[in-house]
Amino acid sequence: MSTSTEQPADLTAATTLLRFATAGSVDDGKSTLVGRLLHDSKSVLADQLEAVEHASRSRGQEAPDLALLTDGLRAEREQGITIDVAYRYFATPRRRFILADTPGHVQYTRNMVTGASTAELAVVLVDARNGVVEQTRRHAAVAALLRVPHVVLAVNKMDLVDYAEPVFASIAEEFTTYAKELGVPEITTIPISALAGDNVVEPSANMDWYGGPTVLEHLETVPVSHDLTACHARFPVQYVIRPQTAEHPDYRGYAGQIAAGAFRVGEEVTVLPSGKTSTITAIDALGEAVDIAWAPQSVTIRLADDIDISRGDLLAPTGDAPATSQDVEATVCHVADRPLAVGQRVLLKHTTRTVKAIVKDIPSRLTLDDLSQHPAPGQLVANDIGRVVVRTAEPLALDAYADSRRTGSFLLIDPADGTTLAAGMAGESFATAKAVAAAEDEEGWDF
Repeated sequence: MSTSTEQPADLTAATTLLRFATAGSVDDGKSTLVGRLLHDSKSVLADQLEAVEHASRSRGQEAPDLALLTDGLRAEREQGITIDVAYRYFATPRRRFILADTPGHVQYTRNMVTGASTAELAVVLVDARNGVVEQTRRHAAVAALLRVPHVVLAVNKMDLVDYAEPVFASIAEEFTTYAKELGVPEITTIPISALAGDNVVEPSANMDWYGGPTVLEHLETVPVSHDLTACHARFPVQYVIRPQTAEHPDYRGYAGQIAAGAFRVGEEVTVLPSGKTSTITAIDALGEAVDIAWAPQSVTIRLADDIDISRGDLLAPTGDAPATSQDVEATVCHVADRPLAVGQRVLLKHTTRTVKAIVKDIPSRLTLDDLSQHPAPGQLVANDIGRVVVRTAEPLALDAYADSRRTGSFLLIDPADGTTLAAGMAGESFATAKAVAAAEDEEGWDF
């Protein structure tokens, strides 16, 4: 471990991992696209391909059904749909990938929220025969709410519309207009046929009018500007280390994972929510003392003063500490089968801190097909997205979700049985005009 006081210059350049999610309406071909990506990029093991070929033959299909590479649940294979989020890991010589194949049905919108919550890119599929439908708009809106920096519109099944350029152009224009209204900073449109392999990994010979990248080429080259070290420094305390041994009689360290930014020895920090300040005297990483540590490293920080600090407290630079509040206004996606109602008592989990809370108000529910707000719905049911006001029993140090996806997000939990009720994003819902302009200057939202 280096003890240099400066961050390595190639830290960002060495980050070659892209997290992306696929979404689309039912039967738009998401799983087939994923299977084609895995197959044509040589990321499928021989025994996996053999199993898919065997399953396809048993269903009377001559060619292997590549969708079976991701639809792993028996119910998915029997119905020919995706139900759960299927994660796949693969790599090319240029980049490593973590892929989340999310369901298309309306009742599984919450699963898309799960898959896209950590994604840096979302691939939204559209059937060229159907064009932009309600689920297309829904998935674009969810991607915008979750501040996914890059969105790809893959117009699939172009082979079924004779590879007609006007069909693609019309769909691309409609989707791009809608996505820009949502504040999505970057939109790329690609005509494909996942079944035939056109423009997925290899360029299509049937669409010489298209001069853009293939899906894989775009995935390999899209700039991943997400740099946690450039964000507001935040360190949620996970555990207090007090050995009280003969070798370390006075050791007091605060262990956890740096959520964002960097911390240096000698830096003054504020402990939240108490507001007390101290100075970092040492940082231990992997058993060695270092002068600097940055996200997402797991470290132990020691301070100059003995302050009452416990799990759930947050360390932040004194000059850049977030405000604390007991009133949380946020957008939530309701993920539980039971409803979320005004007056309901819940637990709010933010980073390593869990506090008691009550739902004071549900001002509106979002209608994703036209982005209208349904006022005062009284409750949210499964897959609903709406605005909530929550009052917590103790102060919380939340950032706006637009500033930090990690310290601006939270969960609402049922205190009776621990069921997750809703996933929340603090602050404004969609990007403002100012935020969009800034995003365009920086080629994406910076989290």
